Amino acid sequence: MKKQTIGLIASATAVLGIIGSGTAVATADKSVTLTVDGVSSTVHTFGGTVSTALSKKGITIGEHDVVVPAASSALTDGEQIVVRYGRPLTLTLDGRKQTVWVTATNVSDALTQAGIHTASNAQFSVNRSTPLGRQGLSLTITTPQQVTVQVDGKKTTFSTTAATVADVLAARHISLGKLDTVTPARDAAVTDATTIVVKRISEKKVTHTSSIAFTTVKSTDSSMLQGTSKVTRAGKNGEKTVVTLETYTDGKKTASKVVSSSVTTKPVTQLVTVGTKKPVATSTTSTSSGSSSGGINLANAAMWDRIAQCESSGNWSINTGNGYYGGLQFDIRTWLGAGGGQYAPRADLASRAEQITIANRVYASRGLSPWSCAYAA
Repeated sequence: MKKQTIGLIASATAVLGIIGSGTAVATADKSVTLTVDGVSSTVHTFGGTVSTALSKKGITIGEHDVVVPAASSALTDGEQIVVRYGRPLTLTLDGRKQTVWVTATNVSDALTQAGIHTASNAQFSVNRSTPLGRQGLSLTITTPQQVTVQVDGKKTTFSTTAATVADVLAARHISLGKLDTVTPARDAAVTDATTIVVKRISEKKVTHTSSIAFTTVKSTDSSMLQGTSKVTRAGKNGEKTVVTLETYTDGKKTASKVVSSSVTTKPVTQLVTVGTKKPVATSTTSTSSGSSSGGINLANAAMWDRIAQCESSGNWSINTGNGYYGGLQFDIRTWLGAGGGQYAPRADLASRAEQITIANRVYASRGLSPWSCAYAA
C-alpha cells in the first residue's frame, strides 16, 4: 500500500510541475510591435491573443477595419500587428454618386484601392494627395465631355466638365426665358455626346375683326306671282372683335388660340317676300305644222334675265352639248312643245326676245318648276 501511495504522489507532483511550467509560459510578458495606419509603437502584454494587445492600446475594431493577423490569432513575443482603419469615400463621378470603404490614407491610394480609374484630364474637387482621415471624405471627379448646344439658330460643339445641363447653360451664359424649354431637363446629368436643345418660346395677343353673316327671313305675298320675290329689307353683315393668343417657337408661329370674342356690330336680318299667286294660263293657236304661234311676249323680262344669269351666266346663245340650250337652258322637247320651232330648231339659235316669249308660254302652264334656278326669279 505505501509503495502505491508514494507512486501516486510522485505522479501528481510531476503533473503539477508540467501545469506550472505551462502557466508560466502563457503569462510571460510579450513585446509586440503595433502599426496603426502607418504609425508604429511597442506594446507589452501578458495576453495570449492579438485582441488583448489591441485592447491595451484602446483600439476597437469596426466592420470596415482590417487587422493582420486576425484579432483571434495567438500572440507571440515579437509579433508584428498591423491595423488599417476603414474610411468612407463618398465619390461623385460624372454625376453618379457612390460610397466606398477603403483603408488608404490619401485620395490617390483610395481610388487605386477601390479600383476606380479616371481619365488623365479629369478634374478633382480636391488634390489627389489630400489625406483621407477616419471620418472620410467627399470627392467629386468630372471627366470633360463633348457636348452640343443648339440655341438661337446656332449649333456649337465643345468640351465641358459641367455636371448638369443647367451648369452647361450657366457656363455658356445662356439664360432661359419664362416660357423657353430645354431638352434634356435642366437637372439631367451631362454625358459624352449630349445634345442640348433650347427652344425660345414667346406669346403675343393679336386683335382683329371678322364678319358675322346676316340671316334671311322669307314671308309670302299672295298678290305676287309664284316664282317672284323681292327684298323688303336688305341684310347687312355684323362685325365682331376677336382676340387671339399666338405662340411662336424660335420665331415661327406654332399655335393660335382664341381667348376672347365680342360682337361690336350686330348683323341686320334680310327680309324677302315670295309670291304665291298662281299665273293665269294664256291660250295659244296651233299652226298647221304643230307649233304655237303668237307675237313676241317680253313680259317678266327682268325675271327671265335673272334666271338666265343663274342658268347660263346670261349667255343666250350658249350650247355646251349637254342637251340644254340658250340662256334659259331649254331642252329640245320643251322648246318645240311650246312652239319654239316657229323661231328656231333650238333655243340657242333664237334671239333673247324669242326665248323669253317661249319661256312665258311654259310659265303660264307650269310655273317656274322646269327651272332649277327658279329661286333667282
